[in-house]
Amino acid sequence: MLLHIPNVLNATELKSLQELMAKAEWVDGKVTAGTQSAQVKRNMQLPEESSSAEAARKIVLQALSRNALFFSAVLPKKIFPPLFNQYRDGMDFGAHIDNAVRTHALSGNHVRTDVSSTLFIAPPESYDGGELVIEDTYGVQSVKLAAGDMVVYPGTSLHHVKPVTKGARIACFFWTQSMIRDDAKRTLLFDMDAAISTLRQQHGDTSAVVRLTGNYHNLIRMWSDV
Repeated sequence: MLLHIPNVLNATELKSLQELMAKAEWVDGKVTAGTQSAQVKRNMQLPEESSSAEAARKIVLQALSRNALFFSAVLPKKIFPPLFNQYRDGMDFGAHIDNAVRTHALSGNHVRTDVSSTLFIAPPESYDGGELVIEDTYGVQSVKLAAGDMVVYPGTSLHHVKPVTKGARIACFFWTQSMIRDDAKRTLLFDMDAAISTLRQQHGDTSAVVRLTGNYHNLIRMWSDV
């Protein structure tokens, strides 16, 4: 499932992140690339241990914690601490698939990368190029979103970032280990949760809605690896 989640960041959070990114010191993005990805990765990244990255992570995690759509779609169990990157002056990231498991350098904790997320920080009109292109069973999707919006997609997807030809593409990226490993099952549960919410708004908590809600939670019990 590929999903656009709008307005993950409010105006205050977005401004704070943009100010942090403007003042931060960037390093070569290969510091977090695997052996294969390092051959096609040409960007810059905030050092994970930097004060700028730490402050920015707190803002992003706070925003995610209140986002019902993110929770419904991803059903997060673990979130890899958000990272931040920048593309400019012809930088790009060639076609690759994210590592199945990421290990946090500072804590040593492992996260299975069921879902990949990109949260856009720079306004799309401030740079040319830089589209995130995602390939999967649903076809090829080119993604370039408003600042503060996010796209989530299966970690199994082949994807790349097109070269930036003007300006700077700045974004946050991270991975989530879901309570539901299988993407098809997560999609079914997401659609079911959305349908239940609509029925509740239209008809209230009827006996049928209550039974359907029970089925939703029983499926989570059946499929989750919590």
